[in-house]
Amino acid sequence: MEDELIDSASLSLSRKSQLPGTGFFYPDSLDEGRAEERVAEAVDGAEAVVVADTDADGLGCVALIRELYGATIEWTPFEDEIAERVERWEGSGADEEEEPEDADDEALEDADDRPRSPVALVGAGPYSLDEALENVAEYAPEGIDLYICDLCPDRYDWIAEELDAAISIAASVSWFDHHQWSDETAASVREAGVDLVVGESDEECTVDVTLRSLDYDFEERWVELAAVTRDHDLWLKEDHRSDDLADYAYWTDAEEYVAAVGNFGVDLPEIVEQYIDLRRVEKRELIDAAVSRAEIKQVGPWSVGVTYGRCSQNEVADALREQGADAAVVVKPAGSASIRGSEGFERAHEVAGHVNGGGHPRAAGCKPDIYDDMLDYAHHWTTQGATTKRVILNAFERVAAEVEADDAEDVASEAANGDDPGDGNAATDSDDAADENE
Repeated sequence: MEDELIDSASLSLSRKSQLPGTGFFYPDSLDEGRAEERVAEAVDGAEAVVVADTDADGLGCVALIRELYGATIEWTPFEDEIAERVERWEGSGADEEEEPEDADDEALEDADDRPRSPVALVGAGPYSLDEALENVAEYAPEGIDLYICDLCPDRYDWIAEELDAAISIAASVSWFDHHQWSDETAASVREAGVDLVVGESDEECTVDVTLRSLDYDFEERWVELAAVTRDHDLWLKEDHRSDDLADYAYWTDAEEYVAAVGNFGVDLPEIVEQYIDLRRVEKRELIDAAVSRAEIKQVGPWSVGVTYGRCSQNEVADALREQGADAAVVVKPAGSASIRGSEGFERAHEVAGHVNGGGHPRAAGCKPDIYDDMLDYAHHWTTQGATTKRVILNAFERVAAEVEADDAEDVASEAANGDDPGDGNAATDSDDAADENE
C-alpha cells in the first residue's frame, strides 16, 4: 500500500475529519515492537520509572516526580525542534506530527540527540497499561522506584500478572489517580503492595493528587501547574491557559511537554505559544465539521448530542450543550468514542461501562467491541460511525432504565416506611432521589 494513502497530512480537511490518523494503520504487532524498544531505551539505568497517561494531567505528574528527584531535562534541546515545526506550519499548514503516534516516532528518532532523565517516562493508555507494566518489569533495573499516574484499570485481573512482575523488581510502587475506582480493584492493588492514592474525581486532577502525596516542598509554580491542569481536566474552563497545556500535550511528544512544564510551569515559551496558535486554525475547522454532523436524540429524560469525526471532543461537547444537549457523544474514526456530560447528566462513566469503557461522571471514554475485521472499519468510516452510535445510544437507554428502576425502588421504600408518596412533596422527593443517584 502506498504511503500517501494513509498519510493524514496530505488529506483535505473533510477527509481528515472522517478518517483515522496515520498511526491507526500500523499493525499492533509492529506498534508493540516499537513500544518495547522505546521502553527498553527509556528505562536503561533509570533510578525511577513513571508509567503515565500522556495527556497534560499524566505528564504533569511526570514533571513533578522529576522535580522531586532533581531530574528535569533542560529545555534547550527541544527549542530547535519546535522552531522547525513552526516554520513548516507557517509555510504549508501541515505537519507530519498531526497524530500523537507520529509524535512518538519523532521522539524515538531524536532520543539519541537529547539528554536523558534518570526518571524514565513510559507512556501508557487505559488499554495499554498491562503492556507498559510488562515492559517495565522486563527492562527496568532492579530497585527502581515505580510510579503509576493518571491510569485506572477496569478490572484488577486484567493487570494482575504484569503488576506483580513490576512490583517484584521495584523498591517501591506508588500509584496516583483521580478516576472512578471500584472498591474491589482498589483493594486488590493495595493488597499487592502498592501505595495507591485516589483523589475525588470531581475535585482533583492527578497532578493535584501527586502534588499532595509526594514528600517534598514544591515551589508555588507547581501548585499553579496543578490548578491550571485541573481547570482543563475537570472542564472548569476558568483559566485560558489550561487549553494551552491540553493542546500542547496532545500535539507534541511527551518528553518535550514534560521538559516545557518542568522548566517553565504554565508560562510556556513564546515559540510554544506560536506553535499552539498555528495548530488551532485546523483544530477549529475540525470542531466545526463535527458539530455540523451532529444530531440530537432523546433518550429517557436526556437529550443526547451524537456526532462523528476526528476532533477535540470537549469543544464539540460544549457546542452541543449550547444546542440543548444534556450529554454529548463524539465517535472517532479509530472506533473509540468520548462521552461528555453536564450538570443535567452525570452518568457518563455508567454509559461507558456498558460499552467496554469507563471514566468520570461527566467525562468518559469507550471503544465498543464490534470491529472484527477491516470491513467493519470500512463500514464505520463510510457510515460515519453508525453502528457505534447505535451501540452507545443503547447503553444510554440501559442507564435510563436503571435510573427509572432505582427511582421506583426508592418510592416503594418510602411507602413501606410510612411516607406518603402522594403528598405535595412527592415530586420534589422523587427529584431529590434522582439527584442523589446522579
